[in-house]
Amino acid sequence: MNALRLGLRSFALVGVLAGVLAAPLGAKGPRVGNPTELKSCELVYSLKGWSAFYKRAKGEGIVTCADGQRAEVKLRVHGGGLTFGKSRIRDGKGQFSGVFDIDEVFGSYGGVQAHAGVLKSSDATAVTKGEVSLALIGTGEGFDIGLAFSRLKILPR
Repeated sequence: MNALRLGLRSFALVGVLAGVLAAPLGAKGPRVGNPTELKSCELVYSLKGWSAFYKRAKGEGIVTCADGQRAEVKLRVHGGGLTFGKSRIRDGKGQFSGVFDIDEVFGSYGGVQAHAGVLKSSDATAVTKGEVSLALIGTGEGFDIGLAFSRLKILPR
């Protein structure tokens, strides 16, 4: 039960830190030739990794947008902080904001991640790349706890 409380507190902290970091992290000037319509895009993913101060994970997923665009992706996570353990996330969900074209989801994002679990594991991540942000949440199994600053890379598969 203590792990669950710590996990919930960690998720709340991620929300606060994401709000603080979202504006300045990777902020750029306006896009050249700005399209006029934002797309609603989601990510369904799986991720497997470990951490001992340094966090590393690999996974894959599918990005789908409301307009029918779709892309299979590879995920890579690297980071560090007060983090220990090993976990596997299945059927994680992510929501993009600030996307005008599906090609904008690819690249390196920076942000904060909180995770906790004993047998059952939960993970919450808020990352940003310029004007594009991504909020991720997933559950799975493992033994892990921590709060880390991390870099998420989304690559075409």
